[in-house]
Amino acid sequence: MSELQYKVIIGLEIHVQLCTKSKMFCGCALEFGAEPNSRVCPVCLGMPGVLPVMNKQAYEYAVLTALALDCRIPMFTKWDRKSYYYPDLPKNYQISQYDLPLGADGSIEILLESGETKKVRIIRAHLEEDAGKNLHTAGNYSQVDLNRTGTPLLEIVTEPDMNSGAEVRALAVELQRMVRFLGVSEADMQKGHMRFEPNINLAITRDGKEYRTPIVEVKNLNSFRALERSVNYEEQRQLDEFLETGATMEMGNKTTRGWDDEQETTVLQREKEEAHDYRYFPEPDLVPVELTKEWLDDIRSRLCELPLKRQMRYVREYQLSDYDAGVLTADRSISDFFEEAVKAGAEPKRICNLLTQTGLKIAKEKGCGINDLGVKPYSVARLAAMVGAGQISASSSVPVFEAMVKTDKEPDILAEELNLIQKSDAGELEAIVDQVLADNPNAVEDVTAGGKKSKKARGFLLGQVMQKTKGQANPKVASEILAKKLG
Repeated sequence: MSELQYKVIIGLEIHVQLCTKSKMFCGCALEFGAEPNSRVCPVCLGMPGVLPVMNKQAYEYAVLTALALDCRIPMFTKWDRKSYYYPDLPKNYQISQYDLPLGADGSIEILLESGETKKVRIIRAHLEEDAGKNLHTAGNYSQVDLNRTGTPLLEIVTEPDMNSGAEVRALAVELQRMVRFLGVSEADMQKGHMRFEPNINLAITRDGKEYRTPIVEVKNLNSFRALERSVNYEEQRQLDEFLETGATMEMGNKTTRGWDDEQETTVLQREKEEAHDYRYFPEPDLVPVELTKEWLDDIRSRLCELPLKRQMRYVREYQLSDYDAGVLTADRSISDFFEEAVKAGAEPKRICNLLTQTGLKIAKEKGCGINDLGVKPYSVARLAAMVGAGQISASSSVPVFEAMVKTDKEPDILAEELNLIQKSDAGELEAIVDQVLADNPNAVEDVTAGGKKSKKARGFLLGQVMQKTKGQANPKVASEILAKKLG
């Protein structure tokens, strides 16, 4: 049997709905879940004689994202008509950008499972209007909802630089974090705000000769799970097909396939159109966009520290784990809250624990963000400092945090009210330790005798001290007194 080696090659097209209040070329409101066909007007319905007007904020959001992707930003770009017939496209064309996109030649860094980073090149980023949505739930016929028609849609196209389903997923996760940090999209995949289309084929080497399998584009994936699994499935399917038929790129056109989530398989849809099939030509009803240096500088000033860079800084500067740093940078509001609390002077790891283990849990139960809990970063920093100083225990910080959400009181006042302040007075604790030692001579004897029972006996005696003080003894101070007494 001849020796065969291969690697999977994946490029990704990502569509991101921008969170403007109105559509790309008309004044219709963007509202998810509105009654079908209730957010439409003559412009987005493609009525004769209507004229589109560009949404300036959508363009700025798109340029901001392209800057974050380190793209080259041309000072001149234009709009084009992309013609195709489909029921959810009422004009029979889509206003898009063809040969002069608003951003090109960029890159994005992704974090691999190994902990290393990988740079994926970005071919282009361009702005277009979304199509409507076909519905197939009413019976043996289809319906169309045109509320989504005209939604500002940023399309980002990568080079085929990824080589596994895990890498493709990592890029999708990173891009979602990025657009949320920038505030340009809610990126809620359940609402269709982000959709992914991987282009997959194999480079196969057999007997010293290289073959390329035909490229397959999997359409409209709206979850990280479906994205990763569809890539992994296609990798195996294309390998099996090559072994069976020997099919290569030269033998057929690019095809598109859909993803069957229940069967976890891809399903053939059609052969892919080439650019000439769309009959692109310049949009006659819109003037080109000419950026000035001042306008571009204004957009650039809105850039922030990007999530992956911030995550790596947290690991480097604050010695947080990759996991904790990832949780904190999953959402900009949490990350900014953490930054403010650290600036207030508390230990970063303690603040991280309070936010990730308690704050986020409470926010999730209330169905809101951490900023909506009504707790100030300074107050969380004060609570973290109290735990660090041994004024309250780590477990006691939970009821204090919960009380901070319900009231506007500071943590030191609440800890007093809840009787959670730890006793650290050495004289007071020494008397309690003496009493515990007098009451438990057998345990004292086990400690002084050494051996296997010694450690267990020490733990028992400390437990008795904590019990007598109703959990309010500072364990560290109590342990030191016990050690001194027992020798």
